[in-house]
Amino acid sequence: MSISGIFGKTNLSKLDLAIEFPQEVYAGSQVPVKITVKNRRRFLPAFLIGLTAERISALLPFTPSRGASSLYANVTFLERGLHTIENLHLFSPFPFSFFTRFKKLHRTYTITVLPRLKACDLASLYRKERKSRGENVSDKIGYDADIVSIREYVRGDPIKYIHWKATAKTGKLKTKEHSSLSYQPVVIEFDKVFIKDIEERISCVAYTIVQLLKNNVPVGLKINGRMYPPDMTGIHRMNMLRELALYGKEGL
Repeated sequence: MSISGIFGKTNLSKLDLAIEFPQEVYAGSQVPVKITVKNRRRFLPAFLIGLTAERISALLPFTPSRGASSLYANVTFLERGLHTIENLHLFSPFPFSFFTRFKKLHRTYTITVLPRLKACDLASLYRKERKSRGENVSDKIGYDADIVSIREYVRGDPIKYIHWKATAKTGKLKTKEHSSLSYQPVVIEFDKVFIKDIEERISCVAYTIVQLLKNNVPVGLKINGRMYPPDMTGIHRMNMLRELALYGKEGL
């Protein structure tokens, strides 16, 4: 038993843990979380290293000395807002399964869970509005305007955009590249969206932002006394979605 205790204690020593969450985590959606164990020991590998924490559990069978091992665990957050992952413990039943040793990790992870994306008619209303105000051709590559070039076919390209004449001439599949349409910017005023239930309104506005940006529409958001001017960058998108995620959650 003493030998078992020594091996068990050693097996949990000099180990580091890292947890990586996706950039976008939406409430109610299952997301893959990457868990990595690093072994800082010079000679001894680590066997049967597990992690237990709120919503997360994993077991890594083998981690080499001076090496690392990783796996993905599926995690679901039911509510939007700030979530804290704490009370993390490494554990291992090695070398025998008579009892399991635990090691507490003094580490905390805080992530912002974005609102659920609920399909609604708001996006279609804004699409109608933008068309009535006109649209312009941008130099970005897309599938909805004029042909800007012909290139070799890449797996996943829509079949309808294959350039058959160029394909016949070269003997290789060729694809038409189109310019993308850019539209007049849209500003969503949160307080003027006529959906009584706050959670449903937040989900609808978040869905609308995501959909309009997918369609190359610059989107802005007016909420909580703040104004996010229309833009199309990824940072701008995340800032608006985080604002919606934390709406009414200031007490967290």
